[in-house]
Amino acid sequence: MSRETIGLLLGLLGVIIFGATLPATRAAVADLSPWFVTMGRAAIAGVIAAAVLLASMRPLPPKAMLTDLLIASVCIVVGFPALIGLAMQTVPASHGGVVLGILPLATALFGAIFGGERPSLTFWVWSLIGAALVIAFSIRDADMTLTLGDIYLFFSVFAAALGYVFSARLSRLLPGWEVISWAVVIALPFTVPIALWLMPADPGAVRTSAWLGFAYAAIFSMYLGFFPWNAGLAMGGVARVSQVQLLQTFVTLTVSATLLGEVVDMTTIAFAVAVVVVVLLGRRAPITQAQP
Repeated sequence: MSRETIGLLLGLLGVIIFGATLPATRAAVADLSPWFVTMGRAAIAGVIAAAVLLASMRPLPPKAMLTDLLIASVCIVVGFPALIGLAMQTVPASHGGVVLGILPLATALFGAIFGGERPSLTFWVWSLIGAALVIAFSIRDADMTLTLGDIYLFFSVFAAALGYVFSARLSRLLPGWEVISWAVVIALPFTVPIALWLMPADPGAVRTSAWLGFAYAAIFSMYLGFFPWNAGLAMGGVARVSQVQLLQTFVTLTVSATLLGEVVDMTTIAFAVAVVVVVLLGRRAPITQAQP
């Protein structure tokens, strides 16, 4: 297989892992504070990553990578988890899965901006159509107004997209697993003490389903899922591999219906399909290299 094909397959594996993030987070925040879930999952991932880095005797990353690493860490380790944790308190995971349907387009957009590419007018048109479609879905059950959960979800899209792009930049120079490892390790001085401070007073009173959701978010969503995802972005390119995120909406809808018993009606499915079509058409729009 070509390097690009391997990159797409690795990206698909990452998407399947990430697809269960919203349902797992919703299960966790049912009994746990969203801020504890955010800091706790990052702290657990950071401790595991530190052990992996020590066991593999990896040297510290060069100082030239520090800025990109900090941006990736803030966006992926804190920004995205915190925002979806807050959102999952008020909106169903299936609803969030459709709103995050614009994440592929946002990722490709940031990839184009920071990669020196010039998106065509067609690309921008499809981008606006996709955003309008997602907003229409968000307000259909909220008396024609955006809920606070939707606002959190929209900001989470930009945090994730920006973090993905900077992770991909770093993954061209370091292995993808090492990039996410350093991203969660450098956040340990903040995540560990805050997580301990926010820990529930009576852990035994928290339902098993909440702890299982928390564990999935910490081990898979925060850490292991980035192994194939970062490697895939680096091998296949941000613009191309981000297309496999189109499937993430359907993974989230399936998991939400299966594990959480959420009702996924035909309207939700129709919106999901429409978002996928728009994003796919947007990704097919021409993008040329910017002139220096």
